[in-house]
Amino acid sequence: MRIRIQTATASLTWARLSLLFTMLLPAQSPNLTTLTVRIVNARNANGVVRVALFKSADGFPGDASKALRTQPAKIDTQTLTAQTDFSGLPEGTYAVMVFHDENGNGKLDKSLVCIPKEGYAASNNPAKKMRAPTFEEAKFSLSSDRTVEIKLIY
Repeated sequence: MRIRIQTATASLTWARLSLLFTMLLPAQSPNLTTLTVRIVNARNANGVVRVALFKSADGFPGDASKALRTQPAKIDTQTLTAQTDFSGLPEGTYAVMVFHDENGNGKLDKSLVCIPKEGYAASNNPAKKMRAPTFEEAKFSLSSDRTVEIKLIY
């Protein structure tokens, strides 16, 4: 009888220790990556380039309020390029939309017939069309740190 009690006590002690060690171990976190967005072909250094990072087609390309993150990027006066980083991103599929906010009003200005007056572009640099780029055209996989270069279209 005494052996059974000692065995049960030892088993319970090991179970408690296992639980304690499991709780003390750091949780496995997903691989976090950094996406660097490099914007080229600005026609001048006025204003900023506004960058929106999307995780899905919801809101892409025109509704930045539905973007995962947004950031402005200052244009270098010498190279007419801009750059920004999005850090701490989990692996996955993303798309980026940018526009050159030359007058600093926070929106992509368009003509009366809805043609952009300011530069714009998307990841994967889809060709200029009579419509905005789609998420499918702009999406890319992010599984490690990566730089994407986006060329502004005017």
